[in-house]
Amino acid sequence: MTALAAFRSALRALAANKLRSVLTMLGIIIGVGAVITMIAVGRGATERVQEQMKGLGSNIMLVLPGGMTAGGVRLGAQTGQMLTEEDAIAIAREIAEVQVAAPTLRTGAQVVAGNTNWATSVTGTTNDFLEARDWRLADGRPFEAAELQGSAKVAVIGQTVAQQLFGDADPLDQVIRVKKVPVTVIGLLEKKGQNSMGQDQDDMVIVPISTFRNRIQGGTAGKLKRVGSIAVKVREGQSMKAAEEGIKELLRQRLRVQPGAEDPFSIRNLTEILQAQEASSRVMTLLLAAVAGISLVIGGIGIMNIMLVSVTERTREIGLRMAVGARGRDILLQFLIEAMTLSLIGGAIGVVIGGIATWAVGQFAGWQVSMTAASIGLAAGFSAFVGVFFGFYPARRASKLLPIQALRYE
Repeated sequence: MTALAAFRSALRALAANKLRSVLTMLGIIIGVGAVITMIAVGRGATERVQEQMKGLGSNIMLVLPGGMTAGGVRLGAQTGQMLTEEDAIAIAREIAEVQVAAPTLRTGAQVVAGNTNWATSVTGTTNDFLEARDWRLADGRPFEAAELQGSAKVAVIGQTVAQQLFGDADPLDQVIRVKKVPVTVIGLLEKKGQNSMGQDQDDMVIVPISTFRNRIQGGTAGKLKRVGSIAVKVREGQSMKAAEEGIKELLRQRLRVQPGAEDPFSIRNLTEILQAQEASSRVMTLLLAAVAGISLVIGGIGIMNIMLVSVTERTREIGLRMAVGARGRDILLQFLIEAMTLSLIGGAIGVVIGGIATWAVGQFAGWQVSMTAASIGLAAGFSAFVGVFFGFYPARRASKLLPIQALRYE
């Protein structure tokens, strides 16, 4: 018997018991659909974290002031305000692994342009901040040295601020008011999107740190050149751990921290945090795929049970085929093709259902999903393997029947 003839015979046998065939395929359908959907959800989560890492910038750390104690009460983080611009300069100059260290100050403000206003985040920093964040300008120019030193009334704005204040008009050379201080837009940042906390990174106005301190923030605190944080970018190929230890030792010396005393600052390795999230997403993807794969194995067991029943029901047919010249391998091939046909048809239906389920998750749950040809191929290939693996025993049992005993079977 040729493979084509065996395939036709398998289709006729399956069509003779349509309901039983559909119920047998149900485990494969659910398994394939679940594997495709779970892999798509897991890959979407991983890609989302990778996008956040790209938006954050590579090899970046954040140095923050520690908490302070007042009247025996320990206040929250960043209440000490011990870091200064000189600390950022020292970090960049004395730590060999550090590429740039950008001091930053931040506040919320209502920004006005003509008759339009928008509540946004205002950051005072240097051009090193953009280098640390791998953030390029879509248009315009960065701050000049004289502007950074002289508290110039200039600003670089994000895409969201530009859209809210100016719509489709060119924002360059436009004047906006930040806390009643008029500043001229000299640059437009490229789009970054949301960060890991879901915050819009493009909703930002950046001014020189001297402008922020002297014109926007004001007060006596500006004379001390305190900063809210220092964004540190480590050179490519250098150890993040070594850089972190070097920064910690340097700041303890500069802040005159006694041996054994708690650090009055904290260092957050943002890249490691996101890499840990990415690793967790990958592990979760594998776990979800493994759980979904269990249903494929259950579906394979169902195929084996039904094929054993089919062999028993068709014992006389098998004996008749052998009596007229069919060999054992022909019987083996016939039943193997029947098992594979069940699994492949179930796999094809499962692929369609998996695609619909993936679309529904992305559309209605709002999750980022990513369905690839590799995941479809993996699920379909595994379903075919299940058909061969679990169909082999019933097929071999059928091929080993003796014609005389088979013909006598009642």
